[in-house]
Amino acid sequence: MRGRPVHRLAPHPCSQRRHEDEYRGHRGLHRHRASARSEHWATALSQEGRKVLERALPNEEDRLREVYQRLQANGQVLVVVDQPATIGALAVAVAQDMGITVGYLPGLSMRRIADLTPGSAKTDAKDAAVIAGAARSMPHTLRAINASDEDAAALSMLTGFDLDLARQVNQSANRIRGQSFTQIHPALEAVVGPWLEHDAVLEVIAAWPTPADLKRAGKARIDARLKKHGCRRHATWAGQIVSALERQSVVVAGTDAAGTVLPHLARQLITLHAQRADIATQVETLTSGPPSCARS
Repeated sequence: MRGRPVHRLAPHPCSQRRHEDEYRGHRGLHRHRASARSEHWATALSQEGRKVLERALPNEEDRLREVYQRLQANGQVLVVVDQPATIGALAVAVAQDMGITVGYLPGLSMRRIADLTPGSAKTDAKDAAVIAGAARSMPHTLRAINASDEDAAALSMLTGFDLDLARQVNQSANRIRGQSFTQIHPALEAVVGPWLEHDAVLEVIAAWPTPADLKRAGKARIDARLKKHGCRRHATWAGQIVSALERQSVVVAGTDAAGTVLPHLARQLITLHAQRADIATQVETLTSGPPSCARS
């Protein structure tokens, strides 16, 4: 349907630290990203995919209104967020007060789309671009935000719990990276560290937590376990794990203790991922289909 252009604005919570996977235990910055963020990273696309806005946006009503009004002057606007009841609550409330349609991209959908997006680094700009791109080209992934007060309260509770789970995910993943693999086998951490969001890799860690265990398991068994748990690049990843193991011959102090701790951390992370997926499913049931202007 032709008409005034639709601008997709995706404000994503941002922090002073642009690469979450590089976090190595600075509690202040980690807390800032998780719960005390004062900015969004906003990306706006035209209906044709042209980027019309990309910058940090303070989480303040007057600044949000200013950006919304500027985009409204050029056409219809759709605001899409990924955290509608926490850091995104003000962005949603201001947009609704201005009569702007608001959409929500569930976290599970966002992660799946991000996996297909070039580049492995997780940055605020990339996340915002994923949200805006999904709003423009995959409107079926969005959910409209127009819930009743009861549903809004439930949504707030669920998304708040999801934030708690996200903090625990980061904590467990960073312990696997920083306090275990980085200490006992840096080359292995460099390979496995970026893959900890994949349960198949966690299953490998749970089964064979130390470098010696992995060597005894061998490439074929590692490959088979990755494949069994849904890893598409199982052969490649198994090969990279085995290659990393060959880069260190000495056994570092603390390896035995890591062999005790790592399976617990890996299982904990698998459970947390499952809980977040369950919450995402429940959140989707509280929201309707794609926002009307996303379908135009």
